[in-house]
Amino acid sequence: MRKVELSEGETLTNEDLKRTGALPKEVMASAQQIVDTVRAGGDAAVRDYCLKFDGACPDTFRVPDEVVKGALEKVDPRFLEAIRKAHAQVKDFHEHEREDSWFTTKPDGTILGVKVTPVPSVAVYVPGGRAQYPSTVIMDTVPAKVAGVDRVIMVTPPQKDGTLSAYTLAAAAVAGVDEVYAVGGAQAIGAVAYGTETIPKVAKIVGPGNAYVAAAKRYVSGDVGIDMVAGPSEVCVLADGTADPVVVAADLMAQAEHDPMAACYLVTDDADLPDKVLAAVDRFLEQSPRADITKASLDNRGVIVVAPSLDAAIDSVNVIAPEHLELHVPEAFSLLGKIKNAGAIFVGPWSSEPLGDYVAGPNHTLPTGGTALFSNPLGVYDFQKRSSIISYTPQGLMKDAPATQAMAEAEGLWAHALSAGLRRKLVEAGMDHFADPAAATEDANATAWPTQLAAPGRVSLNGD
Repeated sequence: MRKVELSEGETLTNEDLKRTGALPKEVMASAQQIVDTVRAGGDAAVRDYCLKFDGACPDTFRVPDEVVKGALEKVDPRFLEAIRKAHAQVKDFHEHEREDSWFTTKPDGTILGVKVTPVPSVAVYVPGGRAQYPSTVIMDTVPAKVAGVDRVIMVTPPQKDGTLSAYTLAAAAVAGVDEVYAVGGAQAIGAVAYGTETIPKVAKIVGPGNAYVAAAKRYVSGDVGIDMVAGPSEVCVLADGTADPVVVAADLMAQAEHDPMAACYLVTDDADLPDKVLAAVDRFLEQSPRADITKASLDNRGVIVVAPSLDAAIDSVNVIAPEHLELHVPEAFSLLGKIKNAGAIFVGPWSSEPLGDYVAGPNHTLPTGGTALFSNPLGVYDFQKRSSIISYTPQGLMKDAPATQAMAEAEGLWAHALSAGLRRKLVEAGMDHFADPAAATEDANATAWPTQLAAPGRVSLNGD
């Protein structure tokens, strides 16, 4: 792991982190070509890409419902108990996020409000490359179901032998996925974004994937909704001298073993802690079945920040804006007010990040690459859309129309002002419609802009 030592008064910078940022141009170009080809060629194009990239393609992309449900009989009962526990606890957490429509009535009878409606359909992308992720099925399906989405489909790539993970399918059965399609990669994103002969178009796409999946999601965003452009997984451990270096080492490795590109950060005000942690990492690596991946991540993407004080360490955490943040310090809850940027915060030494990955309840689909600066964890709100409701009474109109007309005049939008002015004339005449349309259109300028705004003063950029 690379070490950054901060002196008194020095702050961590984005340059210190050496993040690569946006997706490489060649990845974006390749993903765009795949999506465009699938959009034009449908199932045949999807099939060609599946054979090219996955080495296998089923006769039909849709996985029969009985196969999905049958996976429940193919997994260890202990796994089934665990996935059902995860489903129950994730559902319970997300139930608290559900938003309802609301309305308010002003004294003049004007009604304002918000109508909340679930999006009609969602595709959940579940990776199937280096590992299987049944937890992703739960995390991405449950909030959609809680939101009331009518149709939740899952896309996931087959293995080279043409099989699908029984773990993933069992999780789909438990989560209540409506349809499963054996297709992955950028071609899957293109298929669900635009539809093919047998794969349905959806309104929104969620779920993590490799760089090509992320690039494809970015490309189709706007034609369909997406949750986020997710990068490699991240963890940041904020620890002082009271932290257990063995536990900290395991927590860093828990993210590093995901992907050679996973980013792991140790931020501390204790100069001795890093060496103790790295010694424990070395001992664990000798026993890890994923040692190669873990070591590559820590060697190439691991960063240790040694700060002169705990406050300076917290400032560094806010610059990192990590996906996962663990607080290994006494009185950890007292630091929450100072933490500004983090996807999920694990408070105290007993709060293992993998608990959040699987069963705690909050969603594990989180902003990566510093996007916790402005993004949220996946939630029910990602599957609901809002329509503003505006209903004026004549009394309310008479109160707000003059201001509307004045602002429309300032912007030079004559018909905007006319729309409000005509209604004023109706109210003033005690009518609900114009008996003589021709007469109503006379002297429209006076109706639109009954008074003239004074010319605005001159604004000089030179300060005079």
